[in-house]
Amino acid sequence: MTRILIVDDDRDMQENIAEILGAEGFSVAIANDGEEALEFLGENEFDLVLLDLIMPGLGGMDLLPSVKRLNPRAQIIMITAFSTVENAVKAMQRGASDYIAKPFKIGELLVAVKMCLEEARFQACKAILDMDDTFGSLAHAIRRQILLLLKQTGRARFMEITRKLDIEDHTKMNFHLKVLKDAGLIKQNAHKLYVLTPEGEKVIECLNAVVKGLSG
Repeated sequence: MTRILIVDDDRDMQENIAEILGAEGFSVAIANDGEEALEFLGENEFDLVLLDLIMPGLGGMDLLPSVKRLNPRAQIIMITAFSTVENAVKAMQRGASDYIAKPFKIGELLVAVKMCLEEARFQACKAILDMDDTFGSLAHAIRRQILLLLKQTGRARFMEITRKLDIEDHTKMNFHLKVLKDAGLIKQNAHKLYVLTPEGEKVIECLNAVVKGLSG
């Protein structure tokens, strides 16, 4: 489940944001100030941090480097008043992913959150797909078709794959299956059925994420 940390000294704002994000199925934690946020970040991994720019004590701009250090993969959305938008832009230049200005609508918050999370998935998937073994295994259209077929069917025998992909050359099919097996993307189960490995499942999800990111 996607984990989000809200860092804001405004209790009403905390509760409103937590309720909105909770209704969307996110796991939400709340920190009342910068010091408490550091405790959360030191003990937990978060996918996204909603960080109020202006707080008593350790403000969002001061907290930003520590967030990046403690949770380097976390996306950061700065929450700012209209008068501090310029500072929020500076925060983005220092590593924040986006900002939303108070007062904001529910739709604006959800769009910002979902776009940042999608960007994180896109970047993570790009790193996976850029690995030499994975990239090479996906270079041929037949191998991509095999992965997609196994994703759709769950499992398939050799002859079923050749028939559904309309490939008569069994030697060629054996070669492509071996490449995918060597890359760790597929395997044969105890019944000699070809199935996706967990890594293969992840690659399929990544392919979809990258295509969506490029088209977006």
